[in-house]
Amino acid sequence: MRTQIAIIGAGPSGLLLGQLLHRHGIDNIILERHTGAHVLSRIRAGVIEQVAVDLIDEAGVGGRMHAEGLVHDGTQLCIDGVRHRFDFKELTGKSVMVYGQTEITRDLMDARKAADLPTVYAAYDVALHDIFGEHPRVSWRADGKTHEIECDFVAGCDGFHGICRKSVPPGAIRSYERVYPFGWLGLLSDTPPVSPELIYVRHRLGFALCSMRSPTRSRYYIQCSLAEDVEAWPDERFWDELKLRLDDEARERLVTGPSLEKSIAPLRSFVAEPMRFRRLLLAGDASHIVPPTGAKGLNLAASDVRYLVQGLVEHYKEKSSAGLDHYSERALARVWKAERFSWWMTMLLHTFPNSDFEQKMQAAELDYLFRSRAAATAFAENYVGLPY
Repeated sequence: MRTQIAIIGAGPSGLLLGQLLHRHGIDNIILERHTGAHVLSRIRAGVIEQVAVDLIDEAGVGGRMHAEGLVHDGTQLCIDGVRHRFDFKELTGKSVMVYGQTEITRDLMDARKAADLPTVYAAYDVALHDIFGEHPRVSWRADGKTHEIECDFVAGCDGFHGICRKSVPPGAIRSYERVYPFGWLGLLSDTPPVSPELIYVRHRLGFALCSMRSPTRSRYYIQCSLAEDVEAWPDERFWDELKLRLDDEARERLVTGPSLEKSIAPLRSFVAEPMRFRRLLLAGDASHIVPPTGAKGLNLAASDVRYLVQGLVEHYKEKSSAGLDHYSERALARVWKAERFSWWMTMLLHTFPNSDFEQKMQAAELDYLFRSRAAATAFAENYVGLPY
């Protein structure tokens, strides 16, 4: 068996890469260790930058997103019970799209199936071979048999815990990490959103976020200890705690209901660099993680894919190695800017233990943000997405 690109991971980054390569006539196969149903069961955020929306359109799968997604021209910060709105359109001329990551994954899966492109789900024991040689190979086990395929390049889109980054010799990669001393307890419910825009809440009891997936489905988060057990948070306790952190108007408008999903996510900032190792190219969470405060995870994966597709198209169509040679440098320049923004928002809006000094810094930073148009514009520019 042989292909041009072996893509490891059928999350949105791997599927988007496969779809774009297909549209450029570049053969690829996707290997995913989980079942398709499991991939679609994962609940993720869905604030999409305009440049990522454009890339999804380029892949030919944006129809349902434009029909069902919610265009947001601004967002709100609620600080100690007082809301402040940032008008993205007025400050930058841009907006963001709210459309669930699961729905993007579904749209890409459907497009790949319709094009009859090879995807192997439940591919176990995936292993990479000869990634520093001219003809890398990927092996895996499925249906009780061992399979192997030769390729030109391996694209590692298999997430933070995947095999691709682990296949790099330790001396060839350097990691940077910040682990935060709290997590987010998230609840998904079929209830109307408390606001037509996202509300980020800074409160003495801890951070909260009011988000949504559709006009009838809401997603809420509250800051919690990493020692918490999700089983200790029945729905009623979650709603009661959320209400304590909201402003009066939001508390009055809040509609509660049974949870569809509830989970606790730790927060970390992580970057592994470089992102290219001869014939292995990392993308998305395989190379970097951001805390969800800045809504950058999926958007960074999309920008990696864009740079990667450009490099591979140049390699095959123009016989030029320039795009791939500079892939890591170009991708990481955008990664670190998004890491900075996500770190900044996390530091700005969360309650830190034993942090009197940090609280004063938060207050000073927020006062500057609310009083300075330049600061507000910088916030809006980063939120809607810096250019590629």
